[in-house]
Amino acid sequence: MERSIFLAKFWGWYLIIFFVILSFNPKRIKQIFTDLKDEKFLIISSFVSIIVGLLNVLFHNIWEANWKLIITLIGWASLYMGLSLFIFPKRTVAALEYINIKLVQVIYTLLFFLGLFLLTAAYNIISI
Repeated sequence: MERSIFLAKFWGWYLIIFFVILSFNPKRIKQIFTDLKDEKFLIISSFVSIIVGLLNVLFHNIWEANWKLIITLIGWASLYMGLSLFIFPKRTVAALEYINIKLVQVIYTLLFFLGLFLLTAAYNIISI
């Protein structure tokens, strides 16, 4: 299977599942931000984000003006977020809390549609 298709399926399903979990259990959002104040959780989260982002970037760094660019941007965003959480933890957590409070519904709805778009591209439901 082509890497782009595999990663589109992975990120598409991940975003859909993430949206469903947070929709049915919104307390998880608050719990995540509470847990980010714990340094052990923060370090593990940042390392996982760095690893996932770095693997995504190394295996899929395609800068074409199509759906494959979304996968590349997700990888870079994950790498950036992991590095930010590790290097500037307090500032990054504060920024994430501010963004989350202001735009929580918009962000999760966009992630849902982004997941649907990636799954549509991966399964070739509609030619994109």
